[in-house]
Amino acid sequence: MSLIALLMAGLPVSQSAIILNRRDEQIRLNTCIEQIETDAELAYEDSLVWLATGNRPLARYCNAIALIALDELEEGAARLEALANAPDAITLTDRSLYMTQAGNAWLSAGLPEAAETAFDAALNMTQTDADLFKDRAAARLAQENWFGGMDDLASALALVPNDAEALGLRARAKLAVADLSGAEEDLERALDQDAENIELLVLRGDIREARRRQTPAP
Repeated sequence: MSLIALLMAGLPVSQSAIILNRRDEQIRLNTCIEQIETDAELAYEDSLVWLATGNRPLARYCNAIALIALDELEEGAARLEALANAPDAITLTDRSLYMTQAGNAWLSAGLPEAAETAFDAALNMTQTDADLFKDRAAARLAQENWFGGMDDLASALALVPNDAEALGLRARAKLAVADLSGAEEDLERALDQDAENIELLVLRGDIREARRRQTPAP
């Protein structure tokens, strides 16, 4: 919508300028995201130019995700967390997204404790995202917190029943605590949804081997 059209709609000039500025920034962020996929280094350099012209939240977000794309996982995660906690006028949905992405960056960096902390913060903002429960489960399972991970996977499955990924992760956790019957049950449900999944087929072999070892020799 042009500035004239906005004025005709009865918006004050200052408010019209804000709307136009936000639209321009969103377009610039979309360009940043697209550029990251083809040239993350150039996207990072452009983010520095953007930051120099105004330390706005979307500029900081572009900078953080560009760093993550350049494998600067810890720095990118820290910047996302700082953005999520900043006093800027950011929606709760965006803050949750930044924390979730920070958690996944921490997890990719091999720091599951930091990842769990970030996912905790994100879940304090929303309790209706099944993927977020699976993310925190992955962080807990990476720390061998099997029962905590299973609790999160139960929450994910309550939101999205028969999610093959959640069932497979819970089967792996149940195998770790020697609940072979439970692991088999979850695995079969997962295979019903995704019969050709290689990871699930490998897990079936692991469960069968555990069952074989558990069975006394004749």
